[in-house]
Amino acid sequence: MADAGLYSTLRCRHPKSLTDSRLARQGDYPNLVKHQSFKPFEALSSDITQTTTSEGKAYICQIRDLTSNLVLAHQISNHMDTDLVLATLKQAHQRWALPETCIFHSNRGSQYTAKAVTKLVNQYHWQRSFSALGKPGDNAWSESFFAIMKKELIYQIQFKDINDLRAQVFAYIETFYNRVRVQARLDYLAPVAWLSLYDQASQKVA
Repeated sequence: MADAGLYSTLRCRHPKSLTDSRLARQGDYPNLVKHQSFKPFEALSSDITQTTTSEGKAYICQIRDLTSNLVLAHQISNHMDTDLVLATLKQAHQRWALPETCIFHSNRGSQYTAKAVTKLVNQYHWQRSFSALGKPGDNAWSESFFAIMKKELIYQIQFKDINDLRAQVFAYIETFYNRVRVQARLDYLAPVAWLSLYDQASQKVA
């Protein structure tokens, strides 16, 4: 790269945890996804990341299928609070026919351990699963998605405001990441294409 006069447009960044897990140090917070394999939509991963617009900070919450890597829902807000997680959960539940036995995995941040979130997840009859404290690798599915999106979109653009951010993230997820961007672990297919082949294979077996 040096010989060709090329350089990276990305700066080395050291992410820090956004969520406050101090209130979730005790109690029953099982990890139901560690060292397990799942069929599509049997286990979901969620997390929140921070970015900025010309008007200030903004927060993106997403829910992703562990098996197909499909991003099922995302919401963006000026506030990192329980309402952001609730809105994303409701969107995923409304858009997709998710089984009542599916597992919802997240970290132990106060936004995810809040009573309102627990009540809604119980209402859907989903199981709760949590990363261990100080172990971001326990939620690698969401961590890797945010890392990819930041390199390919977030770090490349100065967003005018939160509506500009919403439009750009929506286009990235719905028209590119889910439908076009190939992934090695999906046999070099995009999530939607991989799911289509999976469904066809499942029907043949049935």
